[in-house]
Amino acid sequence: MKAGIVGLPNVGKSTLFNCLSNAKAQSANFPFCTIEPNVGVVNVPDPRLEKLESLVNPEKVIPATVEIVDIAGLVKGASKGEGLGNQFLGNIRETDAIIHVLRCFENDNIIHVDGSVDPIRDKETIDIELQLKDLETVEKRLEKTKRAARTGNKEAQTEEVILNKIKETLESGTSVRSIEFSEEDLVEYVHPMQLITNKPVLYVCNVDESAATTGNDLVEKVKESVANENAEVIILAVGTEADINELDDFEERQVFLEDMGLTEPGSSVLIRAAYKLLNQQTYFTAGEKEVRAWTIPIGATAPQAAGVIHTDFEKGFIRAEVIAYSDYTDLGSEAKVKEAGKLSVEGKNYVVKDGDVMHFLFNV
Repeated sequence: MKAGIVGLPNVGKSTLFNCLSNAKAQSANFPFCTIEPNVGVVNVPDPRLEKLESLVNPEKVIPATVEIVDIAGLVKGASKGEGLGNQFLGNIRETDAIIHVLRCFENDNIIHVDGSVDPIRDKETIDIELQLKDLETVEKRLEKTKRAARTGNKEAQTEEVILNKIKETLESGTSVRSIEFSEEDLVEYVHPMQLITNKPVLYVCNVDESAATTGNDLVEKVKESVANENAEVIILAVGTEADINELDDFEERQVFLEDMGLTEPGSSVLIRAAYKLLNQQTYFTAGEKEVRAWTIPIGATAPQAAGVIHTDFEKGFIRAEVIAYSDYTDLGSEAKVKEAGKLSVEGKNYVVKDGDVMHFLFNV
């Protein structure tokens, strides 16, 4: 699963990417510093994995991961190809969710592409470009669908109604994610178009160090602006955290974070939020050879969870042995869980819960 970092040039996208992935994407004080998207695989911080490690003492530990894509800064006119816009918008289309970085700090030494700091204006600039690109996609699809609908094709007639609804929404300056579709319509008609503004979004307010815990007036304006979007807003002092990340000593990093009033890096909060944004959850396998976090969609059944390990596990699924994470950690071992009668045996219809510790029985 991929989350793409977007925003105007010089708002801190590449610095955030470096902060998240410990990669070293080029970041500099001029527009279009990033042209090709940088991709990083980021571990999802999870204290539960550390707890299981301490109980099982395995040979290795493998965390869940999220793929983060650093996409070049968009500018006004990107939907018409300005600033290599078509290439950048194509990169966004390939992601599953959007992390939208907004500059919420003043600094005369860092150029703003529009000459002043205004996160609401910046957000609208990006939104309009993404909406225009989606409108282009929908209009092309609508032309084809109308022709089929005129022949009496019932499916095309249904699709035409949905496309017109999307078109009207985009023309009003509203993103597709605000529309309520049935699950069937989403799967059949909406998802195949890969509309950019239908992707879930997480807003990151990039602030200076003094606003890292409390935010500032600009952050409050952003929160107010996105209140109806059902989107999370995260405050992050990106530049400061990037500097802290450069420190080799873990304890020294913690001291600096505590000085800022933080109990953990804001980047860890962001990674977990991105994971949640992608509608993902975690189950664990725990044994002497490895303790591992596995990523599955929320609502996945036991066979689907088994299939993440290997497709044969799903095809030949017999049953799953399941231990609730709290039972495992309270009792301290699988053996004690079994003694207490807390291990459950589940069939094909079991819906996996976040944090379940699982073992699968299958036959190929």
